Amino acid sequence: MTNEMSASFQELVDYFHALATEDVTHTEGTYMGHCFTVYRDMKKWGFDEELARAGLFHSIYGTGLFQRFKLPVEKRQEVRELIGERAERLAYLNCAIIYDEFDEELARGGETFRMTSRLTGEPIELNKPEFEDLLRVHLVDRLEQIPRSKAWDWRRDAFREIAERLGPQAVVEFERVYALEAAG
Repeated sequence: MTNEMSASFQELVDYFHALATEDVTHTEGTYMGHCFTVYRDMKKWGFDEELARAGLFHSIYGTGLFQRFKLPVEKRQEVRELIGERAERLAYLNCAIIYDEFDEELARGGETFRMTSRLTGEPIELNKPEFEDLLRVHLVDRLEQIPRSKAWDWRRDAFREIAERLGPQAVVEFERVYALEAAG
């Protein structure tokens, strides 16, 4: 598996512009703005460029909640060429999550995780490091948008569990963001 990223950051910006993502609304802003803020936050948390690019493309195929923009899964190779195989797989996995199934796997723990892609219906198997990278993308995305979406209670327990599993920095960020609910 190659992890090479061929596109420059400017090429990624241009790709999002070519898709007109700045015209798509998302949590009181734009889809493009949300995606680039997730990228920025991934970098602020100290994650490598591949993981940050997975964050940038975290919902490129649509998610269980966000359907205002989505590339067809047939474009996966195009995205892989832009951001690398590891980053694209993590972005795809974040889009493919069936939330109830994902939360069950999170609670179960273990060394391997099995889910079904909501996009294709095919089974997905992840090893522990890959699952933990997916948790990072999933949590940073959620924490970036929740102050605007105000969906404070949606899967809150699952996100707390993710934060606790990822460690002290994630718990601090989780608590910082969710404290905004009271300030409201």
